[in-house]
Amino acid sequence: MKTILSRTALSILLIATTAFGSSAFALDDKQKEEFGAFIKEYLIAHPEVLLDAQAALEKKQEAARAAQTTAAVVDNREEIFHSKDDIALGNPQGDVSVVEFFDYNCGYCRHALPDMEAMLKKDKNIRFVLKEFPILGPDSLAAHRVSDAFRQLAPEKYGAYFRSILGSNSRATEQSAIDDAAAFGVTEAALRKTMKANTDDTNLKQTYALAQKLAINGTPAYIIGDEVISGAIGAEALQQKVANVRACGKTTCS
Repeated sequence: MKTILSRTALSILLIATTAFGSSAFALDDKQKEEFGAFIKEYLIAHPEVLLDAQAALEKKQEAARAAQTTAAVVDNREEIFHSKDDIALGNPQGDVSVVEFFDYNCGYCRHALPDMEAMLKKDKNIRFVLKEFPILGPDSLAAHRVSDAFRQLAPEKYGAYFRSILGSNSRATEQSAIDDAAAFGVTEAALRKTMKANTDDTNLKQTYALAQKLAINGTPAYIIGDEVISGAIGAEALQQKVANVRACGKTTCS
C-alpha cells in the first residue's frame, strides 16, 4: 500500500509540475520556489519513489529494445535461419530451428556445448544452426578462417570438426584448427588454398552486420522464434522455449 501511495503521490507531483509549467498555470518566482521546495522535501522523505520511477523506466526501455530486436529477427529471418554459409545439425526439416552465435574461444560457449548435444539427443525434430561469430581476438578470427575453409571443403564433416575445436580445453588458434582438420582428412595445403581464395571474409562481414542489427555483442547468443537470447541459459530453458514455439508460436506463451 505504501508503494502504491508513493507512486500516486509522484504522479500527482509530476502532473502538477507539468500543469503549473504551462501558461495557463503560470507561477510567480515565490510560488515556484515554494513548489520546488515541496517537491524536494517529498522526494527526500520518500526516496523509494525515485527507485520506482527508475524501475518503470528500465522496464519500458527493455520492452522497446525487445520490440526492436523482434522486428529485426522478422526482417532478417532468411539470413538468420537459412544462410548458405551456415551448417545445421539435427533434423534438416525440423519444425523449430535454434540458431547459435558462437566463438571458438568463448568459455561459456564451451560450457554450453553439452546443452546443444542434449537437445539434439532428446528432440529429433529440432534443427540447430551454427553461426561462427569470432569476436574474442586474433586467435578466434584465425581459427574461424580455417574452420570456414573446412566447411567449404568437407561440409558433411563440419559438425564433428566443430565439436572437436569447441570441445577442446585448449585455446583455438589457426594452427590448432589446422591440426584438428587433419584428423578428418582435410590437409593444411587444401585449407590454405581455400583460405587464400576467400581473403575478403564476405560471409563473416555479413554475420557481423547481422549481429549488429540484432544487438548481439556477446557469445553464446541464441535465436529461437522471434527472440534473441543472450548467454548460456541451459538446455532446460532452451528446450522450454522450443516447446513454447511449438505450442503457441512464441518463446513465451500467455
